[in-house]
Amino acid sequence: MAERPRALFAMTPQNVPLVFPPELLARLRACTDVDPALVAQDFTVPRVRETLARTEILITGWGCPRLDPAALDAAPRLRAVLHAAGSVKGFAGPEVWRRGIAVSSAAAANALPVAEYALAMILLAGKDVFALRDRMRERRAVPYDGLLPGVGNHGRRVGVVGASRTGRRLIELLRPHDLAVALADPYVDAPEAARLGVPLLPLDDLLRTCDVVSLHAPQTAETHRLLGARELALMPTGSVLINTARGALVDPEALVAELRTGRLSAVLDVTDPEPLPADSPLYGLPNAFVTPHLAGSLGNEVARLGRVVVEEAERLASGGALLHTVDPGTLERTA
Repeated sequence: MAERPRALFAMTPQNVPLVFPPELLARLRACTDVDPALVAQDFTVPRVRETLARTEILITGWGCPRLDPAALDAAPRLRAVLHAAGSVKGFAGPEVWRRGIAVSSAAAANALPVAEYALAMILLAGKDVFALRDRMRERRAVPYDGLLPGVGNHGRRVGVVGASRTGRRLIELLRPHDLAVALADPYVDAPEAARLGVPLLPLDDLLRTCDVVSLHAPQTAETHRLLGARELALMPTGSVLINTARGALVDPEALVAELRTGRLSAVLDVTDPEPLPADSPLYGLPNAFVTPHLAGSLGNEVARLGRVVVEEAERLASGGALLHTVDPGTLERTA
């Protein structure tokens, strides 16, 4: 039997049993030599450095310390980083790839719950659920008589901003519904949009023509304040903005100003700043539905991330290739 490659956890220790429940941990230990009691939060700790010197696979997650040159020097046998979360930008720099170390991420798995959240909010917003719930609470009675014009999801126009993993997954989830979906993304051309099954629009045109706009672009210098006062003013009266990406994509002062007019509504799982200060007007605006950054993997969903990593480790241990590698060439414009 071939010797199992040495692996080391590098994340917040409390996350290990959540991301790798017993069944997954057993599979991981079957294909790697890993000690679940040793979790690196600091690569300078002597016991960690001793293990790092023999480590071939680093299993990372939220709370992973930065892989700086000193840490990499201490891991001469390291050949793969398997990240049980989304973005690797917070801890992995160009030096990792320069040393020929493969990097894999569970970002595609983390995209699913975000896309599910966005889908749910699109459908609920189309039925005006949030406003009608508040009115029903206030009146202690049915808040309308007969059918409500303008409410419903039949033919509603949905604009997806960003063909990220989450944006693409959302497009898939929207497909069975009776909605008209469009995409805005400067890195996607018309043939690729056709393969996704959606028309490609310039951002301004998407904002002007969609009833719901869902943001799925990464946070970069290019997307900072992607939606400011000018862009928000393009959105039709009665339309809804959904942000599950990053708060910095939207100018918060411009958004509050628009919401105060009552012209737009917003569903915000991310904000800028985050968390919101106690005096933020978003808490009190009736047309702002704010949730505490919960769209991504939480609770039993984080085990899905662990499963991706275990499957990648099994591939490596059997001499196979990684399936979810991170492309350093696109890292600057991805999440």
